[in-house]
Amino acid sequence: MTHDPADVSDFEPFVDESRLRRDVEFLSAHPRSRRRAPDIMLRAESYVSEELVSAGWQVERQPFDLRWRIGATDQQGHRAIALKPRLHRRLQGANLIASLPGADNSTTVLIGAHLDSVDGSPGADDNASGVAAVLEIARLLARLPVAPSVSLALFDMEELGLIGAQHAARVLTSRQRVSGMICLESVGYFVDEPDTQRLPAGFSTAFPGAAAATEANGFRGNFTLVVHRKTSTAAARSWERAAAATSTGLPSILLRDPRPDGLLGMLIGLVVPPANHLGRSDHAPFWNRRIPAVMLTDTANFRNPNYHRPTDVPDTLDFRRLAAVTAATATTAVNWV
Repeated sequence: MTHDPADVSDFEPFVDESRLRRDVEFLSAHPRSRRRAPDIMLRAESYVSEELVSAGWQVERQPFDLRWRIGATDQQGHRAIALKPRLHRRLQGANLIASLPGADNSTTVLIGAHLDSVDGSPGADDNASGVAAVLEIARLLARLPVAPSVSLALFDMEELGLIGAQHAARVLTSRQRVSGMICLESVGYFVDEPDTQRLPAGFSTAFPGAAAATEANGFRGNFTLVVHRKTSTAAARSWERAAAATSTGLPSILLRDPRPDGLLGMLIGLVVPPANHLGRSDHAPFWNRRIPAVMLTDTANFRNPNYHRPTDVPDTLDFRRLAAVTAATATTAVNWV
C-alpha cells in the first residue's frame, strides 16, 4: 500500500508543544552518558522506549561492544568534536531503532537524534530537543491510515565521536535499503535579535551563498540550517517549504555540502575545516555509506551560548519553533522519494 503525499498541515495541528516540553524536561533533568552516568542514560533510554511503544512503535535495542575506536572526548567545552580527538579502548553502548507494525521497511527513511549529552551539561538543546522531536514525530506518524516506510533511531555516544551512528549505519544498511536519513541535531534554540548568529572561520569563503543569506538576515539566529548534499537536495528543499508553511513561518537556510557521498567526502572533510563542520553529527556515517542525508540544526555553538554547558536547560528553548521543526520533519520524511 502507498500513501498520498503529505502536507505540513496534516501534522502541525497535532504537534503538542506541552509534550515536547515534557520530554525535554525529563531528559535534561541530568547529564546523560553511558560512560559517566550509566544509570541516568538507562533512565533516558527506558523513557524513550516507553514513549515509542505507547505511540504504537516496535522498539529494538541494538547493543554494541567496540574496541579501539578513534572518537572524541565528551568533556564540557565549545570546541567541535573533531578538535577533541580521543582513542577509546572499549565502548559499550546501545542504539534504539523503532518501526511501525505493518510498514514496508525493506526500504526506509530514517529519522535520528542522539540521546547522550556531554559531561556536566543537561543537554536540553543538545540534544534533548532532537529526541523530543523524534518522539513527537512517532506520535504523528502513528496517526496515518497507512504506516509509512519510516524508521526512527536514537543514537548512543554521539558526543564520543558519532560512535552509535556509525554502528547503526553499518547494521541497518546490511539488512535493508535506507533511502534517506534526517538528523535532528540541536534544533530548539532560536534568537530574533540581530548579531546573534556567528559563522565558523573560513565559512564565508567556502560557502558564500549561505553566508550571504545569514548576513541578509541581520545575523539573526532565528532560522534552521538545513545541511545537505547533491543527493539530498530535493529533501532539503521539501523541508524548507514545509517549515515556511507552518504557522510560525519558520525560515531556513539551505547549505549544500559540495563533497561527494562516500569515503572521498569524508577524507576531504579532514583537510578542509569549514567542510568538516558540516559532518559534526549522526548524519555523517550515513553520508559515508553513500546514503542521502540532511542535518537540521540551530547551529549549536555558533548561536547557542549554552552549548555544552550547565546552562543548556529547557527554559532557554523555543518550543513553538521546535513544534514547527517537528511538523516539517514528519512531512519531509513521509514525502521522501
